[in-house]
Amino acid sequence: MENLVNFLKRMIDPFSGTYKGKKVLLTGDTGFKGSWMAIWLRELGAEVFGYALPPYTPQDNYVSTGLSSKITHRDGDVRHLSDLLSFFKEAQPDMAFHLAAQPLVIDSYQNPHYNFETNLMGTVNFFEAVRQTPSVKVAINVTTDKCYQKNEWIWGYRENDPMGGDDPYSASKGCSELITHSYLKSFFSASNTAHVASGRAGNVIGGGDWAQNRIIPDIIRGYKAGTTTSIRNPQSVRPWQFVLEPVYGYMKLGQKLFNEGKSFSGGWNFGPAAYENYSVGDVVNQVRKLLPEVKIDAPETKEKLHDAGLLKLDITKAVNQLGWKPKLDFEKTIAFTIQGYQDELNTKNNVYQCRVNQINNYCGN
Repeated sequence: MENLVNFLKRMIDPFSGTYKGKKVLLTGDTGFKGSWMAIWLRELGAEVFGYALPPYTPQDNYVSTGLSSKITHRDGDVRHLSDLLSFFKEAQPDMAFHLAAQPLVIDSYQNPHYNFETNLMGTVNFFEAVRQTPSVKVAINVTTDKCYQKNEWIWGYRENDPMGGDDPYSASKGCSELITHSYLKSFFSASNTAHVASGRAGNVIGGGDWAQNRIIPDIIRGYKAGTTTSIRNPQSVRPWQFVLEPVYGYMKLGQKLFNEGKSFSGGWNFGPAAYENYSVGDVVNQVRKLLPEVKIDAPETKEKLHDAGLLKLDITKAVNQLGWKPKLDFEKTIAFTIQGYQDELNTKNNVYQCRVNQINNYCGN
């Protein structure tokens, strides 16, 4: 039994002990990816500090896993520099990851000012806090595949492709990348400054995500209520990823920056393998295999808000230089995701331990 326990501990630390004993600050720790990352970091022995708005719903991963009692958290808005800087000064982190954001395309149309203020000034404030906190050795800004200028071509976007964005959300994320680049060149190029990078990932899914206007949460809400879920843009192709895929990438990048320095600065793509090209409709069909009772409809969208039809990321750089690669194929991605929701829908489960088990299972693939 002792050997099995030791084996499992090794499975959840593919970072060679980099995070053990480190102070790691996350903005957006109450969010979907941020809460998963906080769990993993805590299990690796890191002291985790989180700064974010309160969770949106009582179902959110941060709430269902009881993270508030397991990490040091402060409710705060990344638009407020003085509050964020105060938290940095108190935490004195070794590493900082910026995950707080306005994350949805449709919401960016409904409130573009808030979208731009959060995603642009939030990025500026994050790097200002890093710049004024000498303890920080690594700072990573988490953005999205939508930061690239959309060409609707068949090739994956590479890290040196131009930033762009026709919709407000995509534009804000392209701007966030430009801000990161500017701070890197202007303030973090000297050897005695923080090592700065950005991570760009695709459509991330998994248990614990209950955001509005996202395909899997919408389907699960309908499944729970016994109602029909309407799906937008069933032909749109997205780089679907289980949540731990990009989180693993961000943490691998943090490991490299902390141990090997500025040669790993800059932008990095974390997406599925090049041959994993699946549409919204493919996701629906795979979910139906696992949950035959779901009711799903995909009508024509009347309101033609711009949203890219084909998005792919070229992950060659991360595979060759970081040693990172996706662990799950499309079927496993959907299976892990549905299992995550089933874990939390079973009221007898310790959801935090279920998440730790999924991290172990993920690392074992």
